[in-house]
Amino acid sequence: MKRDLQGHYLTVTTTGENVQAFVPAPLPPHPPIDWTPDLRSKFDQALLAIGRLDSVSTLLPDTSIFLYMYVRKEAVLSSMIEGTQSSLSDLLLFELDQEPGVPMDDVRDVSNYVAALYHGLRRLAEGFPLSLRLIQEIHGVLLTKGRGSTQTPGEFRRSQNWIGGTRPGNAIFVPPPAEEVLSCMGALELFVHDKPEPTPVLLKAALTHVQFETIHPFLDGNGRLGRLLITLLLCERKMLRQPMLYLSLYFKTHRQQYYELLNQVRMIGNWEAWLEFFAEAVTVSATQAVETAQQLLTVSNQDRDNISSLGRATASALQIHRALMEHPIATSNWLVEKTGITPATVNKALAHLEKLGVVQELTAQKRNRLFSYSGYVEIINRGTELPEP
Repeated sequence: MKRDLQGHYLTVTTTGENVQAFVPAPLPPHPPIDWTPDLRSKFDQALLAIGRLDSVSTLLPDTSIFLYMYVRKEAVLSSMIEGTQSSLSDLLLFELDQEPGVPMDDVRDVSNYVAALYHGLRRLAEGFPLSLRLIQEIHGVLLTKGRGSTQTPGEFRRSQNWIGGTRPGNAIFVPPPAEEVLSCMGALELFVHDKPEPTPVLLKAALTHVQFETIHPFLDGNGRLGRLLITLLLCERKMLRQPMLYLSLYFKTHRQQYYELLNQVRMIGNWEAWLEFFAEAVTVSATQAVETAQQLLTVSNQDRDNISSLGRATASALQIHRALMEHPIATSNWLVEKTGITPATVNKALAHLEKLGVVQELTAQKRNRLFSYSGYVEIINRGTELPEP
């Protein structure tokens, strides 16, 4: 369906030039979404896929262990879209106070993303609504250290920003002027809270993401926070019991199409094309998450069976195996602290696990050696591989 421009332009003078800044109309779209049979079918498939993913979280023996790594995978992917060069292994090394193989700011950005997601989930669990105040809090955590720490963390912008180009005059898109940000975000908050009318949760997440990216309310971190909002919304509305759905890999893989569809919504009101893309992203991402969970479960069960053949060493080796499921790159010292087992017993257990092919030593040091649960890392890493320089 073709609609009129989904908002209006205001002339803004910034960096010594006049530019046209776009102010989006409040949600929901007008006229309403045209639910063709094809679009409805895609949303039905997406809802089924989310249901399957949510049920998998009840089948996992310890969801928290799976989530620990899965959240970090999402943090790496979402930050990669913004040009960060940190891998999952770099993040795990950073968390162990080891030296990552990339600039420290890159890894810190990814670590902040993990902290921001957990902060949002903790506040929602406390009964705090998904509101402007919470969005600002999450942003404050997202940009707390590293490159973004000078970009007014936790505060809506008070100056003009732009997307693409070297200045507003040659930008691909210029978001609303700073003085319009609060009213735009206030209208978005009302929409999230079902005003002026209730909106189905998955549709609400799809529409809210575009509107947030169009408003671009912060000086930095808008892309990452906009992707986080999708998961937080689904968790707040109990569509997901655990934060297991992330669309960053799909958005990263189809990055050009993603940006084009956001612009189509703004320019010609083509919400339907965006919604088809979004529904496909949800279906693919949820299906991949189910497969990943099942593969991790299979690997850990096979390894547990093999470890059970170790006789007297079985108990301590199983404790080390469980710790490595949570943090699959670890130093022997970290494993001692995590399990409470003596250093000598940890080292013996690691030697057994190496012989079984469960772990690989990454260093040749005699002290504080670094080990990888390689089968686990390989499964989690899929999609996060950095391109060759």
